[in-house]
Amino acid sequence: MYEVNRSIAILKPRQPFLDWLKSLPGGLDEQLELVQLRGDCNALLIPAADDYDSAEDFVRQHYHSLFAAELADWCEDEAFWPALTPALFTDWFDVEIHSVLTDLVEQPLEREAFIPLDLDQN
Repeated sequence: MYEVNRSIAILKPRQPFLDWLKSLPGGLDEQLELVQLRGDCNALLIPAADDYDSAEDFVRQHYHSLFAAELADWCEDEAFWPALTPALFTDWFDVEIHSVLTDLVEQPLEREAFIPLDLDQN
């Protein structure tokens, strides 16, 4: 077992995010419920947090790219996106912080570069 020098932030969608999803064209499953969205959320490795406030501040400082990534997972067309503001991020997502990350796997961690979607490509 190894403690990893990171903490975890989990973005949990709130009802306004689900409402936005259901407003999108293209046949989203109307049976989709908030509990399903919140059950398997994106977990983010962030700098090791000494306290909750500093970890939450880190997430809030990066809200725009995190917000865009969450929306792009569901809709690549930015024309359907709302204006990405800090207040809207707070309305649409709960942030859950876990300060300790322990690796229980013997195999070394591997990293792949994140390649954002090219939303401007035709």
